[in-house]
Amino acid sequence: MPEKKKTNRNQIDLPADEYLDKLGKRIKSLRLSAGYTSYDQLAYELEINRSQWGRYENGNDLKFTTLLKVVGAFGMTLEEFFSEGFD
Repeated sequence: MPEKKKTNRNQIDLPADEYLDKLGKRIKSLRLSAGYTSYDQLAYELEINRSQWGRYENGNDLKFTTLLKVVGAFGMTLEEFFSEGFD
């Protein structure tokens, strides 16, 4: 019988793919709300590679510093950013 994996009591098992999907949807929603019908122009203005921005909207992982840049581009705090779409 396989040995059971020991876990830290304080560890929470978060479904990363699910949260990345929500993150992508939130970024796309904010872009559309800001009036950008295409992510190309916004990515250009933020100096983020166009294809990379597309990956963010599709739920690919991104660095925390990039998330800060994205959130700041929309004039938001992290609290405001995560206040919708992550229930």
